[in-house]
Amino acid sequence: MKIFCVGRNYVDHAKELGNAVPEEPVIFMKPKTALMQSNAPFYYPEFSNELHYEAEVVLRICKNGRYVDEYSASDYYDAFTIGIDFTARDVQAELKKKGLPWEKAKAWDNSAVIGKWVEFTPAIRKKPILFSLQKNRETVQNGNTENMIFSFDYIVHHITQYFSVNIGDLIYTGTPAGVGECVTDDLLEGFYEKEKMFALDIK
Repeated sequence: MKIFCVGRNYVDHAKELGNAVPEEPVIFMKPKTALMQSNAPFYYPEFSNELHYEAEVVLRICKNGRYVDEYSASDYYDAFTIGIDFTARDVQAELKKKGLPWEKAKAWDNSAVIGKWVEFTPAIRKKPILFSLQKNRETVQNGNTENMIFSFDYIVHHITQYFSVNIGDLIYTGTPAGVGECVTDDLLEGFYEKEKMFALDIK
């Protein structure tokens, strides 16, 4: 199982971090050990002093493929959820300064959180997905997939020009503006519209 992630897929998020708006999807990956298992405790990583949440829509791949055309890409994912791509922002900043890869800041064990799955229906596919993240019962991120720079279908098309996708792979499709720091004892809750998808206590 592979975990693909898309960086800077919302204009406002790219700007809040001082990054250029990309002309093509920014792709990075996490190992399967990054996926946090349901009901497992989440512990603040010892190597970071600045842990940031990034709420995202996550797609579930349901079909093996390579070189997928954009017009048929929707056949390759069948469900979505809301998740968190955790970032050790202080570690990432140091790596960026040195021009080094981001894995230590992005791909550590349990850095990828997912909620419960929602099956795509024809009706859901026709409209934007509205999602949000609350920290300690206050909304800190609001997302609307209509505001993504690159659509789900284009993301799948683009990824498969470089990598095969396989049943069970996940794609984190990018976070909207509002990312921020979280600390021990914070409660993070992800929502699809008004439906709670996950609740995570940071220990």
